[in-house]
Amino acid sequence: MHIAEGFLPAPHALGWTLVAAPFVVHGARCVVKEVREHPESTLLLGAAGAFTFVLSAIKLPSVTGSSSHPTGTGLGAVLFRPPVMALLGTIVLLFQALLLAHGGLTTLGANAFSMAVVGPWVGYGAYRLVKRCGGGLLPAVFGAMALSDLATYVTTALQLALAFPDAESGFLGAAAKFLGVFAVTQVPLAIGEGLLGVLLFRVLTVNARPELVRLGVLRPDPERAEP
Repeated sequence: MHIAEGFLPAPHALGWTLVAAPFVVHGARCVVKEVREHPESTLLLGAAGAFTFVLSAIKLPSVTGSSSHPTGTGLGAVLFRPPVMALLGTIVLLFQALLLAHGGLTTLGANAFSMAVVGPWVGYGAYRLVKRCGGGLLPAVFGAMALSDLATYVTTALQLALAFPDAESGFLGAAAKFLGVFAVTQVPLAIGEGLLGVLLFRVLTVNARPELVRLGVLRPDPERAEP
């Protein structure tokens, strides 16, 4: 869920903007460096941003009149590392706020922190962990895509609980309620997003293998190496 325009109290909206800003600035520097050193990666960068835009713009009804959606940030995190997604994800959220009324400008910082910062880092951490445990590329991609989605929603639920604690049970009670509201639809969505990521990477390994090798996602194939 993108937190809607004007939904957060002003101090919370400002606070999350200040927290997210350093990650976005660092991400911008990483994108500039990537494009400058490897201009051929521009197309794949654009594809990662477009994938996030399209996937996170799909709104599905949830409970209590709210909605859920995939995030798509795990793809870019695996390909270009999480800092790049801090910028790409924030740009996606900005366009969605302006063009689709999905999220908002005052809540851009909070949404960016959950979807463009926390989600990619958790997803990338899952990717590295599965790879280190010998799980292989596709299981690692599944973990990255699914957990980046779930981490975004956990963070959003905690942001809302912090802004609107329960009158009796406080922050923890509000967090449990928000997490419960979105778990009904978000857990299946995360699994579906993980499966979609696996299918997408199967295509990329065939059609963009040299680029994946350069990015370190795939190892060079000895049989294709020059003698």
